Amino acid sequence: MLIDSFITYWHIILLFFTVAILYSSVGFGGGSSYLAILALTGIVFTQIRATALLCNIVVVSGNVFLFYHQKKIDWKKVIPLILLSIPFAFLGGKLKISQHVFFILLGFTLLFAAITMWVSKKIISSDEKQTNLKPIKNASFGGVIGFISGMVGIGGGVFLAPLLHLTNWDTPKKIASTASVFILVNSLAGLLGQYSNPDFIIDWSLTSILLITVFIGGQIGSRMSNNYFSPIQLKKATSILIAFVSLRILWKYLF
Repeated sequence: MLIDSFITYWHIILLFFTVAILYSSVGFGGGSSYLAILALTGIVFTQIRATALLCNIVVVSGNVFLFYHQKKIDWKKVIPLILLSIPFAFLGGKLKISQHVFFILLGFTLLFAAITMWVSKKIISSDEKQTNLKPIKNASFGGVIGFISGMVGIGGGVFLAPLLHLTNWDTPKKIASTASVFILVNSLAGLLGQYSNPDFIIDWSLTSILLITVFIGGQIGSRMSNNYFSPIQLKKATSILIAFVSLRILWKYLF
């Protein structure tokens, strides 16, 4: 069964491995790219969400571990962000949506991801000016992003990181560590929400291979620690592909 899945989806496995290396090298999980890849495979949409979240969890867990030991995580600023995001990500994952609605949401999410990746050079925060948002605002932002993330099947880093950079929330390194924690807890909550649905389904023969693949890729990438790839290079390289997938999805399900 595993061998059959490997032979059938070898190109998907290779793409996941590459994405895991690249994204983990700059502190992210790669959920938007996993979704873009899976959206082109014809796999059942409920399985697409669960698989992407599981891969997110595997990749960013390593990042969170490294950031924690490097003491880059400011828990006083992180906790308000995840306070509402966790329950709302669970509700988003638990919410039953049709395939049509899912792919429309996915299309717009990927399009937003592609745009932010392309203009990312303009939204990198400086190390000098830092804005302390009120805990209520942080919690509100986290709750909204968490709910959308749970529905679509991403960790929310693609929404959170640009927002934090635009508001000069903290240094780029602190934002990367915060995004990793945010992605991890939202992915766990969203997955639990999906699992609570009676129609939850996942092909473990394929998913187990993908999880092993992204684990290895994530370990390699996290140890690169930005030595070979910058966030700008990575986002520029993947934005065109994700934009193509998003427009293809939106064209199919809107028109």
